[in-house]
Amino acid sequence: MKAVELDKTYNPKDFEDRLYKFWEDKGYFKPAGDKDKDPFTIVIPPPNVTGVLHMGHGLNNSLQDILIRYNRMQGRPTLWVPGTDHAGIATQNVVERKLKEKGLGRHDLGRDKFIEETWKVKDNHHAIITDQLKKIGASCDWSRERFTLDDGLSDAVKKVFVDLYKKDLIYKGEYLVNWCPSCGTALADDEVDHEEKAGKLYHYRYPLSDGSGAIEIATTRPETMFGDTAVAVHPEDDRYKHLIGKTVDLPLTGRKIPIIADSYCKMEFGTGAVKITPAHDPNDWDIGNRHDLERINILNPDATLNDNVPEQFRGMDVKTARKATIEALKEAGVYKDDEEQPHQVGHCYRCKTVVEPYMSEQWFVRMAPLAEKALKAWEDGEIRFYPQKWENTYKHWLTGIRDWCISRQLWWGHRIPVWYCEDCGEMIVSEDDVTSCTKCKSANLKQDKDVLDTWFSSWLWPFSTLGWPEKTPDLEQFYPTTSLVTAYDIIFFWVARMIMAGIEFTGQVPFRDIYIHQLIRDKQGRKMSKSLGNGIDPLDVVDQYGSDAMKFTLAYLSAQGQDILMDMETVKIGSKFCNKVWNASRYILMNLEGRTMLDKTAIEKKAIDQWIYHKLNETVKTVGAAMEAYRFDDMGHAVYEYFWNDFCDWYVEASKLYLYDDDDSEKDRAATMLIAVLEESLKLLHPFIPFVTEEIYQKLPGAGEAIIVERYPEYSEEKANGEVEASFSILKDIVQAVRTVRSEFTVPPAKKIRVKVKVDSEQKAFMESESDVIAMLVKSDDFEILDSSVTPDGAVASVGKGFEAFVFIRDAIDVDKEIDKLKKNIEKAEKNRAGTEKKLSNENFVSRAPEDVIAKEKEKLAEFTDAITKMKKHLADLEG
Repeated sequence: MKAVELDKTYNPKDFEDRLYKFWEDKGYFKPAGDKDKDPFTIVIPPPNVTGVLHMGHGLNNSLQDILIRYNRMQGRPTLWVPGTDHAGIATQNVVERKLKEKGLGRHDLGRDKFIEETWKVKDNHHAIITDQLKKIGASCDWSRERFTLDDGLSDAVKKVFVDLYKKDLIYKGEYLVNWCPSCGTALADDEVDHEEKAGKLYHYRYPLSDGSGAIEIATTRPETMFGDTAVAVHPEDDRYKHLIGKTVDLPLTGRKIPIIADSYCKMEFGTGAVKITPAHDPNDWDIGNRHDLERINILNPDATLNDNVPEQFRGMDVKTARKATIEALKEAGVYKDDEEQPHQVGHCYRCKTVVEPYMSEQWFVRMAPLAEKALKAWEDGEIRFYPQKWENTYKHWLTGIRDWCISRQLWWGHRIPVWYCEDCGEMIVSEDDVTSCTKCKSANLKQDKDVLDTWFSSWLWPFSTLGWPEKTPDLEQFYPTTSLVTAYDIIFFWVARMIMAGIEFTGQVPFRDIYIHQLIRDKQGRKMSKSLGNGIDPLDVVDQYGSDAMKFTLAYLSAQGQDILMDMETVKIGSKFCNKVWNASRYILMNLEGRTMLDKTAIEKKAIDQWIYHKLNETVKTVGAAMEAYRFDDMGHAVYEYFWNDFCDWYVEASKLYLYDDDDSEKDRAATMLIAVLEESLKLLHPFIPFVTEEIYQKLPGAGEAIIVERYPEYSEEKANGEVEASFSILKDIVQAVRTVRSEFTVPPAKKIRVKVKVDSEQKAFMESESDVIAMLVKSDDFEILDSSVTPDGAVASVGKGFEAFVFIRDAIDVDKEIDKLKKNIEKAEKNRAGTEKKLSNENFVSRAPEDVIAKEKEKLAEFTDAITKMKKHLADLEG
């Protein structure tokens, strides 16, 4: 046959886009396989539709793609559902920023026109994200793509809201919520990022109403005093027991407020007396409920002070009001002093604006009953976390869960399916649009103006994407899904809620395995961010190195529980590996000129062939076990070691003995074996480097249409060959020992040398049968396996486990020059060793130096000693 040529240089730009289109056009991403096998299903963590992919997405989707491709090749019906999230706050912010550039606001457009404009932005950004996912090789079934605002998911959202309302698990009530003044909406507790900020603790006095003195309080937020409705002290605090029940005059307001006793107060913090502002602090809210205190809201939705404060402070923002309040307290003669006090400040997770506790009427989900079932599912082993440590986080969050505020004061999102009759006040909760009041039949209805939290649609994602609440074939076959691959920061937002929803509405957990992957950080260990400018665009990585290089690098570095430190240079791990696969394959295909491919199932296998199949079989076993445990780094290291070391450095090199034989039949046999092993090796590698393996596979003689749908190599006990592995292990040690001697004596690579080897008796026959292979690998023109009784003179000996190699270096070097060089190197090494010994014997150094520095010195001492011992032996061999 003719030689098959691959381009001289590996260039992924030549084929990655072409191959992705080929796979998609052929429908290979759709589930197929053996229907009797358990399906393998993943639903993609939907990226925000107005976002762009970052390296976290690159990692997340690369790992999912490895799982999908592996299980597809196992013959399982395999489905990866893609989709995007409408991202209520983030998307609305994008549109409002665009409007602001034109001097407009959303109210200038009106709700319908604003939503129309938002859909346009969504469509544009969605196309970008889809293209990015395809660019990094994500083999999703695009025919099943979903969006959290599409019709089917909207129906699911309405049904869930109505069902939970009927079960009394959704309610509407006035409550203290986290309020983002910039976004103009409530936020759930887990949508607030807390950061420690420098601040102050302000001390001032509230005069007792009876004129008998004053009580000192301390606060970080003096501007909230206008909403105070009590001062609280600990009931056992002797300083204040006599004041409980009295009132104080609230400065600047003309109001009197009571002094109450509550064990929440900490006697040792501040002055021990706490101002209570129920409408502006979560803890004060609870105290207010216990003591039936009035709630006074002092803020407008934009976080300026409202009409419930003295006139001179109205309209001020919080920062301005704080300064003005302090000045007014000073003028009133009740201000004492302040002290530095760092404290945690909540920020909106989207726009980073400082969040204000704000009293408003909102919709909530009662979480405790749902959390109880989700916790039991974990306790019963229905779900498993990888790494296991994340189970503690899951348990902690579910154990202390609070009700979920699900209403958002936005226009973009799922409108709350509730209508109010303007005539009789009836509230109607319905899956269908309501046109007349169910009570008075009036058509004068208004729908609730708020939308649902984005996560309210996302928590239904594993089953709503498969067609629920309809009983679809996809839902029947692919639910529950198999695995969830996600980041740790949304265990609260998403993972736990999906488990709750799955159990509540389908009676089953939505997935069994939850793999929590690492964060990607820069080389200094810092989280990648726009502000630091240390982020890496995955598309830049693909453009420079290719999708395969990125995917393999990320898998190779993905050790459970350890964040990945990387920069663009790091991706060379994968790039070099892909290049190795390309060059090794190119070499094999180039040597097919004039060869006849034999029946690979009936071909004679030499020992080296048996050995490589054993190594391939063991690697398949390692990959399978690592897949089960989601140990991506173990997979990456295993296939890297197999292909680079076992296949290329040993098998391909050894095969040259037969490939360049004078006997054409032996050449045909060797070529056939190389192609057969290469084909299986490419299948082994495909989930990790899909593009390059597909490009090469389609050029192999006798290959199928596409490697993506070929069967993955299967581990078999019958293929395991411990005997040949043991023998080849010794053979490799012999070769490496001789190569080490050649290197230490700087024997030119092309120089042939004389080598004799003694081996244990049980290995003698094997080594004799493979003596031509050994001779070629050590570059010997005079190689012999000796009887155990023979010990040749005039050679440098190298002893290993089960063998002794004798290398006749004298024939290949200038002996006198080498002796002189060895003596000088020994002298230098002995001086270095003496210096290190002196340092380690210095008590002052040992007592003061860090442990790692001492350990390094001890390592150096051991290295000098080993080197001296080896050089002296070589010297004795040359002089002897």
